[in-house]
Amino acid sequence: MTDATNTQGETIAKSSQRDLGLKKRYAKERRFQALGITAIILGVLFLVMLFLSIVTKGYSAFQQTKIHLDLYLNAELIDPSGNRDINTIQMPIRYNKVLAQAIAKAVGLDPNDKATRKQQRVAKSLLSKGASVDLRDLVVANPDLIGTRIDYWALADGDVDSFVKGQIPRDVPETQRLVKDAQIAYIDQLVKEGTMEKQFNTNLFLNGPSSRPESAGIAVAVMGSIFMMLIVLVLALPIGVAASIYLEEFAPKNRWTDLIEVNINNLAAVPSIVFGLLGLAVFINFAGLPRSASVVGGLVLTLMTLPTIIIATRSALKAVPPSIREAALGVGASKTQATFHHVLPLATPGILTGTIIGLAQALGETAPLLMIGMVAFIKDFPTTPLDPATALPVQIYMWSGEAQRAFTERTSAAILILLAFLALMNISAVLLRRRFERRW
Repeated sequence: MTDATNTQGETIAKSSQRDLGLKKRYAKERRFQALGITAIILGVLFLVMLFLSIVTKGYSAFQQTKIHLDLYLNAELIDPSGNRDINTIQMPIRYNKVLAQAIAKAVGLDPNDKATRKQQRVAKSLLSKGASVDLRDLVVANPDLIGTRIDYWALADGDVDSFVKGQIPRDVPETQRLVKDAQIAYIDQLVKEGTMEKQFNTNLFLNGPSSRPESAGIAVAVMGSIFMMLIVLVLALPIGVAASIYLEEFAPKNRWTDLIEVNINNLAAVPSIVFGLLGLAVFINFAGLPRSASVVGGLVLTLMTLPTIIIATRSALKAVPPSIREAALGVGASKTQATFHHVLPLATPGILTGTIIGLAQALGETAPLLMIGMVAFIKDFPTTPLDPATALPVQIYMWSGEAQRAFTERTSAAILILLAFLALMNISAVLLRRRFERRW
């Protein structure tokens, strides 16, 4: 009886220990899940905070303050000779007086009254210094406008634009803000009359870099980035896929191929600035390619993207079941036919995904492009990859170092545009993979 009781007690004790152990394991599992969920929530929270910070600083850059002017393009001022000589009518200084007269009338001043010269200068300061250049370009493109009267929306000065957007407070002493009281009085008058208003900022998308924030745009940088991405796509995709096919399907497994594989994996982790140093030494100093050209940036980014494409392509080839290869070889196909007719088409979704991700990574790189001189101030649009150019990430870097307040919002706006491009490329990769992927 005693032995039976002891046995029953031992069984109960062991059962209690097992239950206690299960409870501890379940508790650990719940704690691990809670930590994982907390980490995800924190990551998403920080991402949302970062995105909101960029949006709140940059959304206003998509609007630009403009002033409506009733312009009389006085032929005596613009083209005194009357022969429409391009060398005469393209001088911006000839349009300054036309704009000065128009803005004086807009605020109720007589342009011919010498007693109001000071007020006229204050009114003229509301206009961007680039307004005369914009007007000059309009007249040069349409010389028949000379001698006529037109409705014209002129760019406001960058500080005036910041004030209208509420970025420069009016309730601080005049000595502590860039917009003076006299300017504010005219701004309030023009806004009340509907002569000054915020419009969609087309300059941001159509203009190149400028020392004046109200005239600055990303068009030149976007063109440079497009040229570089085309070069990366044309070079990195065929070379990377060919190298991957050889290493995965044809290369013998020995110490040399192992060494190559290790170096490819190491190259994928090398800091991007190292590729910039390599491009500076090889493509510029040795090969003599033009500095700050898209072709050099494209070659540097190709070197940086190749390891990513090779690794992604090899993973896609490995994911194809061996039975596909064996079946192709079993019906008489050669090794090359089995690879290119059966394995490669099935691995295409993974290859496309890896390529797009590699291009997205290259699109956002800045450090290697700084090393090869693409930080130069390039105003003219590049027409070929050999022309001087810059890139969108480099343009963001350059604007972030400007002292003027208006460049801050344009920096954030350019970041938003770059993020939109990156998101579009990554979404395309996901959609392509889902569209063509096969499950085994």
